Amino acid sequence: MSGAKAMRTSRGLLTVLSVVALLTIAGCGLVSSSGTFKTGALPDGAKPLAGAELVVTSKSFTEGVILGKITASYLASAGADVTDMTGAPGSASSRQAQLNGDADILWEYTGTAWVNYHQKTETISDPTELWKQVAAIEKSDYDLVWLPPANFNDTYAFAASPATAKRLNVRTLSDVARLPERDRTFCVDDEFFSRADGFLSMLAKYGIPYNKPNGVPPRNVTRMDAGVIYSATNNADPCNFGEVYTTDGRVKNLGLVLLDDDKKFFLPYSGTAVVRGEIMRKYPQLADLLGAISQRLTNDVMLDLNARVDIDGEDPADVAYDWLKSEGLIV
Repeated sequence: MSGAKAMRTSRGLLTVLSVVALLTIAGCGLVSSSGTFKTGALPDGAKPLAGAELVVTSKSFTEGVILGKITASYLASAGADVTDMTGAPGSASSRQAQLNGDADILWEYTGTAWVNYHQKTETISDPTELWKQVAAIEKSDYDLVWLPPANFNDTYAFAASPATAKRLNVRTLSDVARLPERDRTFCVDDEFFSRADGFLSMLAKYGIPYNKPNGVPPRNVTRMDAGVIYSATNNADPCNFGEVYTTDGRVKNLGLVLLDDDKKFFLPYSGTAVVRGEIMRKYPQLADLLGAISQRLTNDVMLDLNARVDIDGEDPADVAYDWLKSEGLIV
């Protein structure tokens, strides 16, 4: 299952799984236990969170779980008594747990808050500006603190296989718009096809509107499950260009070429640690601790971490612990 699709799809509120429930990461056959994470120690032996009791939750897709495990492991290594509620199904349950005060820390995405939680339709292409606006609304309305975002953006993109990109000489979406109609073929999932800020609006932005003269005819668009799009794009069958997510491990594993969104259509989805205001006021040291994680996370890092789970079949708890050690954050 694609992480980005899960985070963008608005769902009804679900009951948060207990910390002993099993988390199944769909699409890769991997099962991990919620509540399980590894703990080390800070390099200097300090325990700045000694005595703190914290509940970390996450969404259920691979990237969300990895971020939750990183957070749980690091804060526990800093001395906190951490309850791990990672893997809450869908976007709504982890969000609702935090709003209810049942969870303290959650990694969120600026685009998710802007579109799904606050129903905003304006596209703000500057990641910093979008974060500022989201952070202000969330603090005012819910007393949630959106810390400065990490340096990765798990947003929508279109990709092509290396052979297709070379054959058609495309590097940007504007390049795609200049192709002959027969070559403008796309694979998308149903949710992205129909959403207001999705496929149809993107085509209009690039001057090749759907089912219009000199645009993209319906026969050129294949709608399929998001997980199948990656292999279909890699095989250039039945489409030259597939909807993907920029930090999905399959992009790197297949060597897909991400096309530049040169007209800045897609909204930024910057990964951000979100903390309940009450908890941040009680433990202000969380800002520096979570900041140490955020400043090290990039698109390339998330591609690698996601691939270790989705492609290599590793457990998210192991991936999180290994990364923290490799970065020198824990010993």
